[in-house]
Amino acid sequence: MANVGSLQWQPSLLDSQEAEPTFDPTFARARRVVLQRGAWVEHCAGWVTAADALFTAIVDAAQWEQRRVHMYDRMVDEPRLTAWYGRALADDSIPSVVPAMADAISQRYNRTFDSVGAALYRNGSDSVAWHGDRIPPEIVEPVVAIVSLGSPRKLRLRATQREFGTRAFTLFPGDLFVMGGTTQRTWQHSVPKVKRAGARLSLQFRHSQ
Repeated sequence: MANVGSLQWQPSLLDSQEAEPTFDPTFARARRVVLQRGAWVEHCAGWVTAADALFTAIVDAAQWEQRRVHMYDRMVDEPRLTAWYGRALADDSIPSVVPAMADAISQRYNRTFDSVGAALYRNGSDSVAWHGDRIPPEIVEPVVAIVSLGSPRKLRLRATQREFGTRAFTLFPGDLFVMGGTTQRTWQHSVPKVKRAGARLSLQFRHSQ
């Protein structure tokens, strides 16, 4: 198991570590952005309340690992920690609110979200390069949902056909960000390195069919 170390982050003055994490089942703040080539994203600001408490619970419960990845013709340590990838939602180490979130997301987007993963960006040096998620080709127009916890970080999108440009979204603690339509096939996304940032956790929901 990878050592998380001492994480620096600033809890929200409006949040409480004592409160029980909840979320908005009505998705009242959801804002859809239509991209080119059949792609879309939806950003629901402040979807989770008591997001700081959920951040702490996941950091403490998850079995963090640092994967080795192929980059620039060699194997290197991935500059972030990961846990639970492809893990069924019934796992006892997963906070009980997480399966409830998956159920709500499933109903809204007409998919059965049945697995979860987490990525921990310990500071501004942790990042993920441009990529599209690895999803079986038989899954038509996959939907990937992300809950962002901890410190704010910017998620960037760029079309594989470069003339369509790039987009950037700053994700704050408790935000839900969903990528759907052809986004995973025709766009890439990244979380770039920054000079300074606190710890941020990305909780990712996926469906298998």
